[in-house]
Amino acid sequence: MSALEELKRRKLAIIRAYSASSNVTGLLQTATTLLPLAALCGVAAWGIKHDVRATIAASVGITLLLLRVFSLMHECGHGALFANRRLNCAFGFVYGVLSGMPQYVWSQHHEFHHGNNGNWEKYRGALSTLSTHEYAALSPAAQQRYRRVRHLAFAPLAGFVYLIFNPRVNWLKGNAQLLVHLVRGRSPVHFQTRYWKTWREYRHMTANNLVLLSAWVLCSNVIGAGPFFAIYLPTLSMASGVGILLFTVQHNFEQSYAAPTATWSYDRGALQGTSFLVLPGWLNWCTANIGYHHVDHVSSAIPNYRLAACHRENAELFVDVPRITLRQVPAAVSCILWDPDAERIISFSEYERTAVAQRA
Repeated sequence: MSALEELKRRKLAIIRAYSASSNVTGLLQTATTLLPLAALCGVAAWGIKHDVRATIAASVGITLLLLRVFSLMHECGHGALFANRRLNCAFGFVYGVLSGMPQYVWSQHHEFHHGNNGNWEKYRGALSTLSTHEYAALSPAAQQRYRRVRHLAFAPLAGFVYLIFNPRVNWLKGNAQLLVHLVRGRSPVHFQTRYWKTWREYRHMTANNLVLLSAWVLCSNVIGAGPFFAIYLPTLSMASGVGILLFTVQHNFEQSYAAPTATWSYDRGALQGTSFLVLPGWLNWCTANIGYHHVDHVSSAIPNYRLAACHRENAELFVDVPRITLRQVPAAVSCILWDPDAERIISFSEYERTAVAQRA
């Protein structure tokens, strides 16, 4: 029996064995994240006037803790960090404000990712990966632009757009459309926009933005707008960029499974369309064990503090899961083309080799 078949047979038992969340553990993880983050923010603010070296050193720690904040927000979105639903909602909102992302809205999109990972007709990943046919149809300039904006060096800029720029601008655009709709005497019941799907999403977006913008004003008044944003923008952009990078290589890597809807398999997507990031212990802590992403895709109900045990105690099921180390991340980032004929993700270099061979 293959590992995939065995996983299907035992999956329900695995979920029952490892999906129990703990309020105590969730609160402990929250305290060991938010308290050091608050302390480092204080050090960074102090260093602005007294010793800029302290600000720089604290900013490194803030970046790593913001990466963990986003990972714990992800946990709350799955309802896995705490056993109590209200705690997941409350701290999910807090983590969302600290991350700059409306947590409830983000979690809806992320659930769609979990439900369709590897189904390349429905979900193209964080980088909107093109098929080889779509890429070939682009002009040389468009191909170059596609490759350039997905380069490793653009990760911090992508982080800035993802967590700082888009959530604010999209909310403002949606509000502007809503205002025009109401001024024209139309009922809000019939209002539709691409920026949110439901009024619940709108409420969460509004609450997130109002609290976050208020915090920006408060911090700017305390230490000055210049110093505050000099710390805030680089640290959150870098944390988001690293997060996007790690998420990308968990699904876009050489030979990653990607199939059309007709032949797609959820469990195969978990084992062959998701990687195991082999990270050092400190980075596993900063990312709340997100490197065990294959286990997270077996069941998102398994909390981060049980992922490693689930992987270790069911190792025979995960022997075929691709392993990626930090050294292999740059090569994996280049794997952002889907070969629909082979039903897998390929790199630019493989695409070019194949194209040269076909021309010859």
